[in-house]
Amino acid sequence: MTTSETTSDVFNHDVPAESDFGYVQAIRSGDLVHVSGQLAFGEAGELLHAGDFAAQLEQTHANMDKVLRHYGATRNQIVSQTLYAVDLQHNAAATMEGNLAYFGEHRPAATAFGVSELTFPGQVIEISFIIDTKLPA
Repeated sequence: MTTSETTSDVFNHDVPAESDFGYVQAIRSGDLVHVSGQLAFGEAGELLHAGDFAAQLEQTHANMDKVLRHYGATRNQIVSQTLYAVDLQHNAAATMEGNLAYFGEHRPAATAFGVSELTFPGQVIEISFIIDTKLPA
């Protein structure tokens, strides 16, 4: 049985923002899974660690892992990520450290954008990514 036969094509964290904004967290398209921007949501959909870049990055990575687990994928199957950060210049070192810690030896394609604000008050980071389920885990 292939991964696509054993998992859902769509994934949600079941937080209010999904219905409020009208989107899903991830959707499968063939062997690829396109993942919406992940952020430091808690279990009830609340933003955690307002204004704390390092803590939000850690929670964002934890939420990315939830998506990966749903699709039976690993970090090594992430082929691309796009990172949005408030005050990117100030947070560049923390961004690089967090990225290296999260991916280890794996190197996905990546783009980082510095932005003036994100959706929620106190939100300072958001990461979207693409998973290729055909790659070795």
